[in-house]
Amino acid sequence: MVAWVALLWLLEVVDVASGHALDDFGVMPRTTSELVDVVPSAFVHFGFAHVAANSVPLLVLGFLAALGGLRRFAAVCALIIVCDGLGVWLIAPAHTNTAGASGLVFGLFGFLLCSGFVERRPMGVVVAVLVGAVWGGSILAGIAPGQTGVSWQGHLIGLLAGVASAFLFRRGPGRRDALTA
Repeated sequence: MVAWVALLWLLEVVDVASGHALDDFGVMPRTTSELVDVVPSAFVHFGFAHVAANSVPLLVLGFLAALGGLRRFAAVCALIIVCDGLGVWLIAPAHTNTAGASGLVFGLFGFLLCSGFVERRPMGVVVAVLVGAVWGGSILAGIAPGQTGVSWQGHLIGLLAGVASAFLFRRGPGRRDALTA
């Protein structure tokens, strides 16, 4: 997770040095040519404050989610990133440009909040309660419509994709990783 967050900071340094050329990798809704930016949009940000706001929750939530297995974690992240990018492409307001890792952050929150309950694992439930207590208020605020400069659509879709991931990639009894069978 440290390397992932370092990559986000490096990309923002490159973005600033290039006169914000990487901002074009954000998703502009319902423009067919923008579909190629669905994945890259999760890695670029609109300024250092933007990447800073995503860094700590991405580090912590990503670390906790990765404890369930790296292949599972990679699959969860991939599903969240793709669903979030496609959802933003479908429902974000016209003439907007959406980028950043917050859809993934919200998705990892949803995944961690649900996976312990879905799998009926006591430690997962403890993690869900702690994650909900620490980040629940800011997550609820982040999905509230009407915030200027904030993609509540991206946050909401990321959250829903994370919840779906908890069901799709749940570990069964005696299985360490849902992707091995």
